[in-house]
Amino acid sequence: MNAVLIALLALPLLGAALTLAPIGDRRALRLGTAVTGGTLLLAIALAAGFDHGDPGRMQAVTDVSWIPALDVRLHLGTDGISLPLLVLTALLTFLCALYSLKKLPAGPGGRAFTGLLLLLETGMLATFAVLDLVLFFLAFEIVLIPMYFLIARWGSGQKVAAANRFILYTLLGSAVMLLGFLLIGVQAGTFDMVRLAAAHGGGLSHTTQLIAALAVLVGLAVKAPAWPLHSWLPDAHTAAPTAGSVLLAGVMLKMGTYGLVRVLLPIVPDGTATFAPYLGAFAAVGIVYGSLACLALARPGAKGDLKRLIAYSSVGHMGFVLLGIASLTPAGLNGALFANIAHGLITGLLFFVVGAVKDRYGTADLDTLAGATGAALYGRAPRIGALLAFAAVASLGLPGLAGFWGELLAMYGAFDPAAGLSRPAFLTYMVLAGLGTLLTAGYLLVVVKQVCTGDPKQPAPVAALPDLQGHEAASWTPLAALTLLAGLWPALLLGLSDPAVKHLLGGG
Repeated sequence: MNAVLIALLALPLLGAALTLAPIGDRRALRLGTAVTGGTLLLAIALAAGFDHGDPGRMQAVTDVSWIPALDVRLHLGTDGISLPLLVLTALLTFLCALYSLKKLPAGPGGRAFTGLLLLLETGMLATFAVLDLVLFFLAFEIVLIPMYFLIARWGSGQKVAAANRFILYTLLGSAVMLLGFLLIGVQAGTFDMVRLAAAHGGGLSHTTQLIAALAVLVGLAVKAPAWPLHSWLPDAHTAAPTAGSVLLAGVMLKMGTYGLVRVLLPIVPDGTATFAPYLGAFAAVGIVYGSLACLALARPGAKGDLKRLIAYSSVGHMGFVLLGIASLTPAGLNGALFANIAHGLITGLLFFVVGAVKDRYGTADLDTLAGATGAALYGRAPRIGALLAFAAVASLGLPGLAGFWGELLAMYGAFDPAAGLSRPAFLTYMVLAGLGTLLTAGYLLVVVKQVCTGDPKQPAPVAALPDLQGHEAASWTPLAALTLLAGLWPALLLGLSDPAVKHLLGGG
């Protein structure tokens, strides 16, 4: 299985290199679809060969020396925490490549687009597979350049300004995170994440843990994104092409929260416990803030952009992930990891659907979509309208769909946080999170009403528009099906994450 994991990382990198050859745009797009499809098959093979009876153990391990002088090792592996993220990354990238094969955004061409997409996939997969802090940082950084160009060259609107803001924020966050990694490595004498987790803070003084935890927390919070370090996200989503928005929300935000679970909790536990109440407070504020921002954008006459609204909703939804992590309990962490996957599926579907709506109507402005000549999807494109409504109710946490379980477990973790944390404070955070769920239901139902039914005071448009196309159905149906499957069978994910979470919390 270690050969499968290596091939999983090598295949998209090889595909990116092949796009440097003088091949045509259409051939490059077909190559990208084939390579990402092969990568998805490798991820499925990795999941099939995974020992589900012991998901807390690192499997498919490769561990060889890379830079002996610094004790940096080419250490790869996967467990019940990272395996679902690897499969999610491979799936979303393949669906983006498949969608772009028929609907390439306006820009320099298909060859460059495919090369950047495959390089982006390499970095995202590597982030969830590497077990060395230096390699984690390198993988974390690899994704920034291709995403920058995807936004700046294939985006729309204020795309260059949005891309510049994205790269500035994330690079500054990464620089702070690197300082924390270096402090840990120098003080502990190793950058190996497995050995550091097994030591569970041993060899690191309390002061070292505090400084390192703060640096790593700030760097990862930018990528999560946690309020108030989120301001780069709405601009990036608004300007990004559909595939860029799907991968940014569906995978790249998870890199930050994954790092919190993989690095902070087991490696600097004392520092993490010190900052956990503050992380919980920022998470709770972010949940309410994101919902209020969405309500403001959805208000008639506000000229809100639908893509921007979904970006702000991500701030709120990722707040539940951060709240679960801050509780430092198995229930909260399982909820956070479940919410990670659920958000990737649901928000990926939302951005696909909204991208299709914008392509058909030439705008994502909510007032325009709700006006007399607006979308009225139920009458003009009923299948797209049904998928938008499905994704919206999944996003608001309807029981039976994937969005429910992560939010529930995160709030349960806040209800009974780990020993040493202030229960009254976390109960307050839980109440704020509950308020956020109500606000989320409010703005999403308003959006569905506006976009799917239009303005009831105006005559409904009668002209039909192209409904769900074949390439759209192929790209979106797996996300809708998995959203339903995860909601009805949560043990599919929780059975993997729970033993691995307990292993990490116990110093595994």
